[in-house]
Amino acid sequence: MKKHIVFLFALLFVLALGRPSRTQESAATLTGLKQEAISEVDKLQVLTQQMVDQIYSYSELGFQEYETSRYVSGLLEKNGFNVERGVVGMPTAWVASYGSGKPVIGFITDIDCIPRASQKPGVAYHDPIVEGAPGHGEGHNSGMAVNVTAALVLKQLMEKHKLTGTIKIFPGVAEELVGAKAFFVRAGLFKDIDIMLGCHVDSDFQTNYGQPERNSGLISVQYFFHGKSAHAAGAPWSGRSALDAVELMNVGWNYRREHLRLQQRSHYVVINGGDQPNVVPSEAAVWYYFRELDYAHIKELYELGNKMAQAATMMTDTTVTQRVVGSAWPNHFNKVVAEVQHKNIETVGMPVWSEADQTLAKALQKEIGAKVDGLKTTVKALEPPKESMGGGSDDVGDISWNVPMVYLRYPANIPNLPGHSWENGIAMATPIAHKGSTAGAKVQAMTALDFLLSPELVKQAWSYFRDVQTKDIKYTPLINASDQPAIELNKDKMEKFVPELKKYYYDPTRYRTYLEQLGIQYPTVRK
Repeated sequence: MKKHIVFLFALLFVLALGRPSRTQESAATLTGLKQEAISEVDKLQVLTQQMVDQIYSYSELGFQEYETSRYVSGLLEKNGFNVERGVVGMPTAWVASYGSGKPVIGFITDIDCIPRASQKPGVAYHDPIVEGAPGHGEGHNSGMAVNVTAALVLKQLMEKHKLTGTIKIFPGVAEELVGAKAFFVRAGLFKDIDIMLGCHVDSDFQTNYGQPERNSGLISVQYFFHGKSAHAAGAPWSGRSALDAVELMNVGWNYRREHLRLQQRSHYVVINGGDQPNVVPSEAAVWYYFRELDYAHIKELYELGNKMAQAATMMTDTTVTQRVVGSAWPNHFNKVVAEVQHKNIETVGMPVWSEADQTLAKALQKEIGAKVDGLKTTVKALEPPKESMGGGSDDVGDISWNVPMVYLRYPANIPNLPGHSWENGIAMATPIAHKGSTAGAKVQAMTALDFLLSPELVKQAWSYFRDVQTKDIKYTPLINASDQPAIELNKDKMEKFVPELKKYYYDPTRYRTYLEQLGIQYPTVRK
């Protein structure tokens, strides 16, 4: 009997040595699924390209992204996703979902554009499609092509291989106004999300963790001053000028700048300066962005702005009310998720740029007096975060303080551009954006697979979130419970331009690309 027992243990030992472990089997399965994902994204290149071009042609400002939302949510619904529209009281907001159970992987990217950035794609000098109209000079038209392509591939793989889990897609409504995501958080849209994969256009191919070096949080506030009208020449002493109050507030703020921290950024525009010069303005308004590196300093700037506004009313015998339009916490991205994502970036690698792509890039760089070095050809390394000195803001910051999140930067634009301008729209409906978006979709799909197939990775991401990121800093909203989304913003501007823009909406049933529809030879450069 003892001999039989020894033989049985020996046989089991030999069989164990010859058979892969569960970990090895899981790794092999994941590698195979990732290769399949890459192949499936390549098969969807025509659809990815169409999404890039279609959304570029809509050119819709924040809170007015009706055509874009209808198009993207309809495409997802047609492909088997459940879509809930008009969430959080925003007509252009929606949530699309597929699958069931854990983990829940979220995808988010922005859909709005910026004012006065209309530009013919592929033309390396200023040439608007519609003069003065909005345009995608921030590149947001490409983000949904990245995330939707990835989501469609994931759905296909989940069905084919019986993978459990849920994927959800969200639109970044009115990101240029930092006007939506804090409200999304307040409404609980992300309460069941395990990992959030955001993405944004760039000229680099990279991801990061911690707070980025050039990043600030902010609060966006409109101040409405109320005075008393009078004849500006006949009886000016009877009036109380709301415009005087606006100007005094601005003068006071500009003098105070010298005595603020170097890390702060603050800017304003006068949104109502009165009606006509011969009437003392009874109503006037100014809109401020107060940017800083953390919650406490943002609140400090905001309170100082309120003090300036009150001081202006005391000098002019007027009154003031205010409205918080939007807010953003500084971004803080998850180290565990970033490390996983970076490996996938390295696997995919930079797109192969054609001679025409490089010609367009260098011609535009020369046109605007920037460094002429063309498109980048290597992915950017994953580096530890550097000390933040302040810069732009993005309301994904609020999400990043509520769930583990990263922000993929995919290479769909040209380096050395000024940002938020017509120049930044030139590549955004060309082969550069098509190739970069396809590369980004591969990374998003592969990263989602990493977390769908590894509960341990999800736990590690949450450990970083709880034990490192939020150990000493807890999220407190910069919006109040009574603040509401400013969904009426940009309505008048879009009503003015939509009739002209509609003439140039992309028709993929007749043209292979938007460049073909517009009759643009790629690239078009100055002779």
